[in-house]
Amino acid sequence: MKGSVRFENVTKRFGEVVALKPLSIDIAPGQLVTLLGPSGCGKTTTLRLIAGLESASEGRILIGGEDVTHLSATYRKVSMVFQSYALFPHMTVLENVAYGLTVSRVPRAEAQGRAEHALQTVGLTGFGARLPSELSGGQQQRVAVARAIVLEPEVLLLDEPLSNLDAKLRRHVREEIREIQQRLGLTAVYVTHDQEEAMAVSDRIIVMKNSEIAQEGSPFDLYDRPASAFIADFIGDANLIDVEVLSSDAETQIAYLDRRLTLPLRDVARGPAKMVLRPHHVRLSREAGPDTHPVQVSYAAWLGNSIQYTLDSPMGSIFAIAVPEPSPLRNGDTAHLHFDPADIRLVPA
Repeated sequence: MKGSVRFENVTKRFGEVVALKPLSIDIAPGQLVTLLGPSGCGKTTTLRLIAGLESASEGRILIGGEDVTHLSATYRKVSMVFQSYALFPHMTVLENVAYGLTVSRVPRAEAQGRAEHALQTVGLTGFGARLPSELSGGQQQRVAVARAIVLEPEVLLLDEPLSNLDAKLRRHVREEIREIQQRLGLTAVYVTHDQEEAMAVSDRIIVMKNSEIAQEGSPFDLYDRPASAFIADFIGDANLIDVEVLSSDAETQIAYLDRRLTLPLRDVARGPAKMVLRPHHVRLSREAGPDTHPVQVSYAAWLGNSIQYTLDSPMGSIFAIAVPEPSPLRNGDTAHLHFDPADIRLVPA
């Protein structure tokens, strides 16, 4: 049970405003679980409830099997990495990392030794004498992680930890955080609004919308088996096309436009639905075929490793991602769209 986190019907209200509807979650020891969602969905409130920085209006919070619902942040075995790093500018890196131990009255020699070990863990051996201003953004973030793990928490909390970094550095630091978390076997709860970041670091993702859980599961589950149009569009982008489910048994037959299509899906409810067509599943050709749809390129963007197209089609506007080719389509070109029925998923209308 050490390192587990459990919410039992936890609600948070600020006056008349319900910031978090009754929420029940279970996080197993050693897992990295990401709370993902748009601004205002309740993910940061959930993190602050785990940390003890907010108190629950109703329900119970357990950490490591212990009821901590009414326990202050000081007495919870959690550490938090903040979006702003919150390093003391007048202290050296070593002093910053050792600060939590110092205020807990750990003997100076022991605090310094543990701080040096934490810096070694995050790959910053030899940086202890520097000031935070002498470090890069990525190095400062690693100092913040070292300061959190030196306290030997049961749960590590990370609140938008990469939002202040540029895109390339963000990818590098998220890999380092994930490697440290796995190597130390830490339970971690990670908050972000960036779906790519969540998919890259998580064992499990909890997607939140309107102060409650919209869907939870592994990154693959959420991408390949979205439960709603919101999840399909939020996790990885999607073209959502109106269809009618005509029958469903061993296979599913749908109707859209003037066409019928059989999908290798089972047990789909009949009636209106949305067809989920991922941008990279869109295939474009210059020649028409028996299962193609005519399209016109309204926008083309060459991004080096891919080309992004916005297409006008009988199904509506379609977003497509294609591999670069010697003669790519250009704005105003006509083409023909097709896709593999095996790549299609359906969500409720």
